[in-house]
Amino acid sequence: MSEVPYIGNELHLFQHASNWKQYYSKNLKPFIKGDVLEVGAGIGSTTTYLYDGSQRSWLCLEPDSSLFKELETKIENKELPGRCTCIKGIVSDLKSDQKFDTILYIDVIEHIEDDKAELRQAAEKLNKGGHLIVLVPAHQSLFSKFDTAIGHFRRYNKKTLAPTAPASLQLKKIRYLDSMGLLASLANKYFLKQDYPTLDQIHLWNNLIIPVSRVTDILTYYNLGKTLIGIWQKS
Repeated sequence: MSEVPYIGNELHLFQHASNWKQYYSKNLKPFIKGDVLEVGAGIGSTTTYLYDGSQRSWLCLEPDSSLFKELETKIENKELPGRCTCIKGIVSDLKSDQKFDTILYIDVIEHIEDDKAELRQAAEKLNKGGHLIVLVPAHQSLFSKFDTAIGHFRRYNKKTLAPTAPASLQLKKIRYLDSMGLLASLANKYFLKQDYPTLDQIHLWNNLIIPVSRVTDILTYYNLGKTLIGIWQKS
């Protein structure tokens, strides 16, 4: 199986962002059904928020050895849902006849240099009617030393994310989330100029900013935000 070392160390920091994970999970859950593949599952900190018990199976795919070991341990200790299994590797390591009803890339494709090739492979693994779900950081103008430090190649907007998935998939939803977080990121870029968030800042964003964003995102019709989600369906 393929080995792709993960150079970031923010996963354990952002696992404390429970309000944020609950918020974007609410936007994604209606499309997460059947047999699920979570690509780049990391330490599994988002899996429990996305899984609601209705899914038939849930496969966590992770190419970094140390992160994969954490996944294995969590599954063995029943810290992840009972239907979860894990495989070390990437999409091309899966069996040729292995298909899924939902494929998830949560904060993943920005780490992959050829993102279009990656999503073409994912589309081939989708059953008819299945959904490809992508969540990415938004706005290239916000690209920072933090992005570089954790291995990001790019950030996205609607115009750049929409054509990343192959034409064989139909775009069902694309929207920004966390409008107030966008303002906070702009303030950091132009005033604080901090390269890496602290745990206290994660708690501040999660506990104070995200609840406000849940309201302002509706008021702005999901046209502003520092995160972007795209959902496609295989017809």
